[in-house]
Amino acid sequence: MVANDNPAEAIGRTKYDRLIDAAKALPKLRVAVVHPCDTASLGAALDAAALGLIEPILVAPPAKLDAVAVAGGFDIAPFRRVAAAHSHDAADKAVALVRAGDADALMKGSLHTDELMGAVVARETGLRTARRISHCFVMDVPSHDDPLIITDAAINIAPTLDEKRHIVQNAIDLAAALHFDSARVAILSAMETVNPDVPSTIDAAALCKMADRGQITGGIVDGPLALDNAIDLGSAEIKHIRSPVAGRANILVVPDLEAGNMLAKSLTFLADADAAGIVVGARVPIILTSRADSRKSRLASCAVAALLAAQQRATTAAALLA
Repeated sequence: MVANDNPAEAIGRTKYDRLIDAAKALPKLRVAVVHPCDTASLGAALDAAALGLIEPILVAPPAKLDAVAVAGGFDIAPFRRVAAAHSHDAADKAVALVRAGDADALMKGSLHTDELMGAVVARETGLRTARRISHCFVMDVPSHDDPLIITDAAINIAPTLDEKRHIVQNAIDLAAALHFDSARVAILSAMETVNPDVPSTIDAAALCKMADRGQITGGIVDGPLALDNAIDLGSAEIKHIRSPVAGRANILVVPDLEAGNMLAKSLTFLADADAAGIVVGARVPIILTSRADSRKSRLASCAVAALLAAQQRATTAAALLA
């Protein structure tokens, strides 16, 4: 296979290998790993460190961390450690490291997502921005030529129209960080026509108009679209849907968390897809992995975070020079 340095194409063709290579070319990402107190989460952080993707800072109760390191045969001596009393305290201290400029990203360990995100969204001490925080899966589906970003499947339960605007913009910005050739956004529903009895179709139409008026930028937005005519050209042609997105979408925006979670897990367990998870919209990327994730998915999540952090640094630098 001819070498290809485009991370977006790499995701779809090589199960993240070239995406990881692209991230390895960047400076190591300083990552506060929050409560890595099981072998899966600690091992994932150390694997990413061994590949040169991240420089982990292990934030955890010392006794628990040492016990896991012994049980897994891990050498944690080379890495900075920050003592925490328990998982909530680890989340608070990891966020404080970011606020102090000592870490460039967060990585979820063996704690509940709501514990970590509670510290992230705290009004006075968290990592909020003007943007709504949301989650993206960057998915490699073996039977599909293009990589797919699915959002939001983990953070926003039943997003409002304005929250969906932020979710769409976050996904477009992530696509830019991954060097997609273009961000083609499908606002998903159960149908491709606007129906007043189906609220998700009304939201889809409004989001498209927001994109027309510059309230969403950097991507092509179309909807409502059903899943089949969003990702399959044949289905779009049968329905006589003609747009730059229909049949070619690489960002799928779901109506709510339940739909997104079921879509992503269906692809993972029925279509043998890999899913790299990332939280966007905060001051820094947040690597959100699951115990069920493969090693490659965990490494890809770190790679996505490194590429997103690099994009954010470039955007900040450009803003300062403007």
